[in-house]
Amino acid sequence: MSAFRTDKAINSVGLQRTLSLPYVILYGLGVTVGAGIYVLVGEVISRSGQHAPVSFIIAGLVMLLPAAAFAELTGRMPYAAAEAHFVGTGFNSSKLFLLVGLAVAAVGLISSAAIAHGAVGYISQLVGWPLWALLILVILATGLVSGVEIRNSIAMAGLLTLIEVGGLLAIVVGSMWSGNDLVEQAVKAVPTSLSPTLWSGIAASSLLAFFAFIGFEDIDSIAEETVNPQKTLSRGIFITLFASIAIYIAVILASLAAVPVEEIAGNRAPLTIVFSKTTPFSPLIITLIAIVATVNGIIVQLIMSARVIYGLANRGSLPSVLAKISPMTRTPLISTGVSVAIVLSLALAFPIDRLAEWTSAITLAIFMLVCAALIRIKKGGEPAPEGTFIVPVWVPYGGIVACAALLIAGLWAG
Repeated sequence: MSAFRTDKAINSVGLQRTLSLPYVILYGLGVTVGAGIYVLVGEVISRSGQHAPVSFIIAGLVMLLPAAAFAELTGRMPYAAAEAHFVGTGFNSSKLFLLVGLAVAAVGLISSAAIAHGAVGYISQLVGWPLWALLILVILATGLVSGVEIRNSIAMAGLLTLIEVGGLLAIVVGSMWSGNDLVEQAVKAVPTSLSPTLWSGIAASSLLAFFAFIGFEDIDSIAEETVNPQKTLSRGIFITLFASIAIYIAVILASLAAVPVEEIAGNRAPLTIVFSKTTPFSPLIITLIAIVATVNGIIVQLIMSARVIYGLANRGSLPSVLAKISPMTRTPLISTGVSVAIVLSLALAFPIDRLAEWTSAITLAIFMLVCAALIRIKKGGEPAPEGTFIVPVWVPYGGIVACAALLIAGLWAG
């Protein structure tokens, strides 16, 4: 047994196991599908043009191997602050436990700030307030929602998820109904040149596109609130990831087929343009749905970040006050408040593309450490709990290579 303990908690009041597979999937889709595609599709297209679908495919494929590693590890160690537990146990290091836990929390906080910019981009189409005022309003409002009882907050996030996915499907159906050929657009997306400039743009946009897929790994942050986590969490991870890949590729093809690259590239509300060109309905509809999507993205990321901070504090790695659970909501309200304050500071200080790139880079580094931890755990031979999803040993090796390749290529191209 490893000297590093993952089951040592200082808080006698635990989180409630109330989440079944539908709730886990709604949480996973809420944190993955929607916010990234609504916010960054214009930025990705501005870097890689007609080849943007390739960037999304690369980012999605890079996710697959780490996803499989997460599916096994989350069954072995179903705790909040999961990645920290994975790495801390794999390397038998309390210092790495804290470092990775803080990095995971940082991903949630930085991405929330980035998504808040996206939300304000759409809200500003309707409200003429200063952008800084809208940022403050959005972040404080989502912070309040993320602090309520977990099943209520995820149920609310789940309803918003259904709305935002409906908006994306409307864009795809509208583009096809308008006579656009998505298959032809897919053919155009395939690069026919080995030009360094072309592939540099694809690499840079792949790092941004990766941001849109971030979220499936956050499923493990609700492990202590999930029923039968060994089976439920792994299923939730794979369903979330494959659904995200399918939806994103369809949306990006529909967008490129309907709107010229130069019109959509870098636009603050890119899918509003696409919706207005492909459906007979008012652009106000998709603007409202985009607001829902981005706000929902902030809520679920704040939920994750607060749970990670709580998990670190509950194992003694952060001040114990952050591990306090509200007896009324049964949620970590102090950790949630700290998370909201940090997100607000980041959103007011940095632009969206910088925040998205930081999020992707930190996430890839965490994935590599998690895959390395699984390799060490497998070599140690400790049996997994019954029902845990088990992957071949080559999977975490492949995950390290894939993540490193995307990180190096994206940073070099950027």
